[in-house]
Amino acid sequence: MTKTGAVDGVIVKDLPRFPDERGFFQEIIRASDPFFAPGFAQFSWCRRKDGTITAWHLHPRQWDWWFVPHGVMKAVLHDLRVDSPTQGNTFEIYLGENNSEKVLAIPPGVAHGYKVTQGPMELFYVTSREYNWTHPAPPEGEEGRIPHDDPGIGYDWLASQQIK
Repeated sequence: MTKTGAVDGVIVKDLPRFPDERGFFQEIIRASDPFFAPGFAQFSWCRRKDGTITAWHLHPRQWDWWFVPHGVMKAVLHDLRVDSPTQGNTFEIYLGENNSEKVLAIPPGVAHGYKVTQGPMELFYVTSREYNWTHPAPPEGEEGRIPHDDPGIGYDWLASQQIK
């Protein structure tokens, strides 16, 4: 597992794959993974079309763990925690096919979103708290939203990929 220097507490877990003549086997998350200590509350799945942008989400107490088995997303995280040594930092990572398989752990207080760069994209994600489906959400709700073009974050979701 790799901690990113860009946003404190964000962890990327590389996933070993065990192929054979039948296909492959791959573990995604184990209860014993140190980065899974906050625990399980909900497992969810979404499918998004190519070019879809979903941003920004923010959870004050909830951890998210993301895995992309099909398609490709550019996940973007921005640290909004005032007590964090990486406050104000932004971190980008590609998840999905044609990338080495990874699980991304997103700590509470870190704004997050994604752009589908190769779709359709499927995202499997685990959260440490259950989603509150009431609308409007009560103050203790875990699904905060920030506008995609928030000037305090200053991220351009429509910018193309950097040429390297």
